[in-house]
Amino acid sequence: MSKPAGVRIPPPPPYLLFYSFFVIFNFVSLFQLRGCDNLKKYYVVWEGAKTGIFSSWDECKPYVIGVPGAKYRSFSSKEEAEQAFASGPFVNRTKKNKVLATNYVEESICVDAACSGNPGWMEYRGVHTKTGKELFHVGPMIGTNNIGEFLAIVHALAWLQQQNKSLPIYSDSATAIKWVKGKKANTTLVRNAETERVWQLVERAEAWLRTHHYTNEIMKWETEQWGEIKADFGRK
Repeated sequence: MSKPAGVRIPPPPPYLLFYSFFVIFNFVSLFQLRGCDNLKKYYVVWEGAKTGIFSSWDECKPYVIGVPGAKYRSFSSKEEAEQAFASGPFVNRTKKNKVLATNYVEESICVDAACSGNPGWMEYRGVHTKTGKELFHVGPMIGTNNIGEFLAIVHALAWLQQQNKSLPIYSDSATAIKWVKGKKANTTLVRNAETERVWQLVERAEAWLRTHHYTNEIMKWETEQWGEIKADFGRK
């Protein structure tokens, strides 16, 4: 209904504006944080510089990365972690007492991506497998986990070529490995202003694969045998 001519509608009182902002802010915060409890993980270290149960990857990482023979695994609940720590190292509940193997190539690069949503804020990085030293870290930006895994592998290939190194690359994403070998990211991510940055990186990565030859082996990281990949962000 239109207002009568000459009638001035007064602005809302300040307290109402504050209340509206408060409601909107809390709704957005709830939307962004929804499901964070589901992402919580507990890390069990059976063998490492320090053993025990840790409530975050950042807390656990110094005791396992670069530690020869370290055996550790993440769990989705504290109760499960406590049971696992008491039972000793094994791959999962259906393969009890199976020790996590460490027969991967330590002189290599591990890559991983993390994404909060699909699409959502995505970042990726690469680390030296033996020492855990971070070699590169890109993001966050709007994208998908598969795109992040793809970009991480190509970034590692380009970095190794620049350093004139022939180290192999580990990724825990079979999809990303397939995309790299096919020189094409078969993503369905919509291209718009929000995703333009990641799309430009995808195009650069595809162009690099078409125009460069590499001899580095790209291998699947076997999580069930070796635990989380060394570049893991600890947010799965």
